[in-house]
Amino acid sequence: MIGGFQNITKIPELKKRIIFTLLMLAVYRLGCHIPTPGIDSAALAAFFTERAGTLFGLFDMFSGGALRR
Repeated sequence: MIGGFQNITKIPELKKRIIFTLLMLAVYRLGCHIPTPGIDSAALAAFFTERAGTLFGLFDMFSGGALRR
């Protein structure tokens, strides 16, 4: 198992792809906490609370509640 992690540094293409993936995850996580100007967060939270059993609620659940914030 440790040998597999050591191979990451030896293969440049794999290393590049893993770094890119981690950076995109970091950007997504940061973007979840930045409020969108002009959007009433209380109204948006109420919208997703009312539609908890619909497609919007499902999408909010899979995004980890990021849409509600």
